[in-house]
Amino acid sequence: MQHFKELYEYREMIISLVRKDLRGRYKGSVLGFLWTFINPLLQLIVYTIVFSIIMNTSYEQYYLFLFVALVPWMFFSSSVTDGAASILKEKDMVKKIYFPREVLPISTVTSGFVNMILTFIVVFAVVIISGRGLNPLALLCLPIVMIVEYILCLGIALIVSSLTVYLRDLQYILGIFVMALQYLTPVMYGVDMVEKSSAGKWLIMMFNLNPMTPIIKIYRQIIYYGEVPELGSLLIAVGVGVVFIVVGEILFKKLQKGFAEEF
Repeated sequence: MQHFKELYEYREMIISLVRKDLRGRYKGSVLGFLWTFINPLLQLIVYTIVFSIIMNTSYEQYYLFLFVALVPWMFFSSSVTDGAASILKEKDMVKKIYFPREVLPISTVTSGFVNMILTFIVVFAVVIISGRGLNPLALLCLPIVMIVEYILCLGIALIVSSLTVYLRDLQYILGIFVMALQYLTPVMYGVDMVEKSSAGKWLIMMFNLNPMTPIIKIYRQIIYYGEVPELGSLLIAVGVGVVFIVVGEILFKKLQKGFAEEF
């Protein structure tokens, strides 16, 4: 509790770093903050052309089916890759002043989380324009799954940020790993396709062990299908998130003692 109290005392520093990241993300570009919305829309167009037109995916309103999963995936992807470099990026600050080192991965993940929430404005606009409609009861569960994903991403960011200080190549390996993991996550296809496929048992096992599988499934149930998510899927997502945040904090506390010596 003392440690949580200390982190709370540094909340202004976290807020300041989040603002700095959001302002500097597209600094110098002509469109500036509009890239927050343009980037996922461009990816949506590419994936829709490939999977809906060229590969003839049979999902109704595939662009929407994809969009509701693509946005939370982009948050997860940025949390892992940007989170890995969060300590290294501020190494001068780590060497010169004292503050809870968790502040850095927390601010990185929080910045991505804010970015995701803003992008969901576009998601809801697309849903309304498509005429699909929204289920108010199901939407009450949306903040829960968002918080669960935030906890999961923060746990992973704590792990990879602390390890990257000692293993610098990890940040590059993670970029490749996340790209590969996207194809083992039901972002561009549904869970039903995996269940019906003739994939090997090891592939199905990897799919089920993927921490983002239940989270993406819940996002789709809420927004695309307009259903209240299954309690089982929600409990699995909560459990996975808690495990990662606990492991992440334990590992981070152990490894942070040698951060300054590694720079």
